[in-house]
Amino acid sequence: MSAPAAQQSEDVKEIRTKTLQQFRLDPAELPRHVAIIMDGNGRWAKKQGLPRIRGHRAAEKTVRDIVEFCGEIGIEYLTLYAFSVENWQRPKSEVNALMRLLRQYLVKERPGMMENNVRLVCIGRMNGLPERVQDELTKTIDLTGNNRGLTVVLALNYGSRAEIVDAAKQCVCKALQGSLSPEEIGEELFSRYLYTSDIPDPDLLIRTAGEYRLSNFLLWQISYCEIWITPVFWPDFGREQMVEAIKEFAARERRYGGVK
Repeated sequence: MSAPAAQQSEDVKEIRTKTLQQFRLDPAELPRHVAIIMDGNGRWAKKQGLPRIRGHRAAEKTVRDIVEFCGEIGIEYLTLYAFSVENWQRPKSEVNALMRLLRQYLVKERPGMMENNVRLVCIGRMNGLPERVQDELTKTIDLTGNNRGLTVVLALNYGSRAEIVDAAKQCVCKALQGSLSPEEIGEELFSRYLYTSDIPDPDLLIRTAGEYRLSNFLLWQISYCEIWITPVFWPDFGREQMVEAIKEFAARERRYGGVK
């Protein structure tokens, strides 16, 4: 390891130790994978008498802060529900603004991702996104592909039912081709055909804005995930709420259907 790389590694360890101590977090009790349903941008804006798009703009700062914090404390995967297959039903002006903000976000955050060793991946029907968004996504995914810090998973044009249908279609095609026997299909094999085939299942699911529903998000993957819900709108969500969620996660007993 080169001297600069060795120094960078030591700096990361020092920052991690200080941040964990500051928030009184035990590294052994951290979730490996946190998934977040980022809800409440529009309501946040409405509450302040602002157009909905201002809520989405304010949400960018929250994303940046939470990504940075998760990287600092050593969480390995952070999945953010950014745009669902159902979100296309929103007013065209809002959808167009969201896509523009997404492009801008990807361009602005690339230097920070590289500096903080963040790897970006995307789950969802990426080919259904506008071409310019696909281009910026591809550039960012390729650029950050060798980073080994936090993996940020953007769920874009994503729906869990669509994901399961897509996986089932792949299995059917392989069965018809004769390369897969129906008897071989089980949970583990089926999981390999999901968008998240190379990503561990979430340990902790956070939903902001106080809604008690899953909104077609990672339905297969969260079978034994701990769920934490806060009334705080996403633009107001910060490290304090993230720490609260992690501490609650650490206090729960995970039995995975068994008895301890």
